[in-house]
Amino acid sequence: MIVTSSSRSPPPLLLPPPSQNPTWPPPLLLHLRPQHHRRLLLLRLATSSISLFFLRHIPAAAARGLFQMPPARLSNRYFLVRAGESFYEGMGVLNTNPVTKTSVDNGLSLEGKRQAARAAVELQRLEACSGSCWIWPSITQRAYQAAEIIASVNEVDRSRIVPEYSFLDARGLGALEGRSLDAVSEVYEFDEVSPNNKPPPITDGTPNESVSDVFVRVTQLMSILETQYSEQTIVIISPDSDNLSILQAGLTGVDLRRHWDLSFKPGEVRMVDPESIPTYKMPASAVYKCMNPPSCT
Repeated sequence: MIVTSSSRSPPPLLLPPPSQNPTWPPPLLLHLRPQHHRRLLLLRLATSSISLFFLRHIPAAAARGLFQMPPARLSNRYFLVRAGESFYEGMGVLNTNPVTKTSVDNGLSLEGKRQAARAAVELQRLEACSGSCWIWPSITQRAYQAAEIIASVNEVDRSRIVPEYSFLDARGLGALEGRSLDAVSEVYEFDEVSPNNKPPPITDGTPNESVSDVFVRVTQLMSILETQYSEQTIVIISPDSDNLSILQAGLTGVDLRRHWDLSFKPGEVRMVDPESIPTYKMPASAVYKCMNPPSCT
């Protein structure tokens, strides 16, 4: 009888006692020939060496981890803009229900259009879009209209307007919905006690958001922007002040309970400087610094 190499039984493998090496070799390797073992080991060694080479040579800019507030550095240049006055605000009424954010009444009033135009001119003066820039407005009517005015004045192509559908929604004020604009002072009294305090709830679908809730949203937005862009200029347009004041507090390490010290007027423009807070908005004491938001004590 002729015995071919394909019909020979593989030689038995000499394995160490189970107590010495209970996991090696894996069951799959028990049926491999010695030369196959050597090939597999060489392949694994080569793969490991290549992986280590690339890991050691990743540029620092590409090795971005999870975005945290306050950031160690920012990859982009940012401008924060509050949209101009809406028709609701012109009537002195709070409107924060996201269901109505694209309604005509949430658009810019005549005064709001003037404020948006002044914001556009201010961005032009600051040369925000002198090379190019990306404009990220909330999809809320007044914020998107402000974005269109800013793009027109600064000669930015409309393809560079990127609508944001949820992270820049106006802060939901719950049961304060429909009340006078002055009622927002009640919310800030709650904010000063704890960033986790929420406005009273309501059943019409208007969210009642704490400072911490808004902080999570704007942190998620910054994480997207810092991941998607590098060395770009980005103009963020919010329909209200709280999104921007909480964002700036987080970026500069101010205690979130004092975010209202950084409040924005309709149409106000600010360049983000993570190293400092605008002197005219400086909190009264360094006690209000917070390096691990939203946990501030």
